[in-house]
Amino acid sequence: MVKPIESTPTEGPTTAPPPAARPRRLTRRRLLKAGFIGVPAVLGLAAAGTGIVYAVHDVDTVGKVDFDQPLAIPPLAPARTDGGRRVFDLQATAGTRQFRPGRPTTTWGFDNGFLGPTVRANRGDTVQLNVRNGLDVPTTVHWHGMHLPAVMDGGPHQLIGPGAVWQPTWTIDQPAATLWYHPHPHDQTALHVYRGMAGLLLIDDPEQTAASRLPTEYGVDDIPVIVQDKNFDGDNQFDAGWSRLGNVGILGDTVLVNGTVGPYLDVVTERVRLRILNGSTARVYNFGFADDRSFALVGTDGGLLSAPHATDRVQLSPGERAEIVVTLTPGERVVLRSYPPELGLDPLNERFTGGDDALDVLQLRAGAQLRPSPQPAATLAPAPALQAAADRVDRRFEMSGEQINGLVMDMGRIDFGVVRDTTEVWEVVSPFPRPHNFHVHGAQFQVLSVNGAPPPPELGGWKDTIYNPPEVTFRLAVRFDRHADRNVPFMFHCHLLLHEDKGMMGQFVVLEPGETVGTPGHSGHSTAPR
Repeated sequence: MVKPIESTPTEGPTTAPPPAARPRRLTRRRLLKAGFIGVPAVLGLAAAGTGIVYAVHDVDTVGKVDFDQPLAIPPLAPARTDGGRRVFDLQATAGTRQFRPGRPTTTWGFDNGFLGPTVRANRGDTVQLNVRNGLDVPTTVHWHGMHLPAVMDGGPHQLIGPGAVWQPTWTIDQPAATLWYHPHPHDQTALHVYRGMAGLLLIDDPEQTAASRLPTEYGVDDIPVIVQDKNFDGDNQFDAGWSRLGNVGILGDTVLVNGTVGPYLDVVTERVRLRILNGSTARVYNFGFADDRSFALVGTDGGLLSAPHATDRVQLSPGERAEIVVTLTPGERVVLRSYPPELGLDPLNERFTGGDDALDVLQLRAGAQLRPSPQPAATLAPAPALQAAADRVDRRFEMSGEQINGLVMDMGRIDFGVVRDTTEVWEVVSPFPRPHNFHVHGAQFQVLSVNGAPPPPELGGWKDTIYNPPEVTFRLAVRFDRHADRNVPFMFHCHLLLHEDKGMMGQFVVLEPGETVGTPGHSGHSTAPR
């Protein structure tokens, strides 16, 4: 049986904004975990300091999670038809949630105070999202992965004031895909997302779905899997502290899936489709199963792959998505796990940025009898076919520190313009040993090469976010089909949200042929309560 997400909304607006993110303290609990309480004093913390710090900077929950809570399934957002549009209502609210014994945790979310409903629409639909801000601080809602006009994108220029309603509308014209929505206020994105403001946005294409032979029954064999990591303080509240050693943001020691701690899923079919979203603010996950079984990777950020890719691991940095199909046998139980990710760093930096962490995520429990499920089709979708000369590079982006090309985000600066109905080749590289990734608003891209070599199968589909290991050069073909606006920009940025908030972001506009770059300004939002 599908278990809905349950949360207690707070009546009226929240009474205080989230606390400012701060460095995380070295607590007694973390010292106990590392075995340093009781070390003879003659060692001295000064002498043992390096070892202590190194020892407490890993998380290992393998075999330690009691999978005793049924996986919550975000409800499908109700829709109504008005003037040929499918209309959805969302409300940002504060609430509380009982994640652990003791005091409930204060949260933010949509409608029920934590996460949000799944918005589902078909290719070709004209949609309208009525977003009401029930918080007492401004926020935004960005439709991550969606092709749409910049004024509807929900970036930092489309602020929604407290009590205000924003009503973006657009026509969906892109392949079936697993997208998501989340806040994007300037220099506050990490805290808004960390407190719980996120949800899935699914695009369906009935013709493509029928041909792909993929599981499609939402909450039964087509399962949303929103993975987040949290830290809790002694009062059961979200701890927004982060380590300056890794300087990537919050790396939590507790995994939530759809807001559930220790979740299990009762499986009733031979095959189940997991739509996995890395909804964390900083952590990179390397998903596989505890028994190393193979599964079919069938989709990534921008939609289905051209063909299923058999693998036993799929790595996702913040904001990335993957659709996998796994086969089970009657009566078995298997755990979805995150193995230590391949960050491409030296051992010390790996340690401080989550590279040594292993996390049990979700238990699948197959029933004694399973309904038959077909194998995914051998061909799922047309492959991206953007072409470019081998040595062509239109723009280069260097991800360094918290800057891109030596610049920090300036809301009043548009970095460049691209022309509608063109394809550009972008080169992205991170020259220093720190984790970064790269996300583009308003477009999907094709990975042309990785350090001069063809991309691996998991990067063979449409993408909007990629992880950037140090000193690895990615060439991306980015297509700008329509939706020109010389004054309202799209964003490009690192999706490790601490880095984004520190200014690792820039802006571009899509131009009509012959136009020049305009001047950005706040747009597309209501400024008064409605």
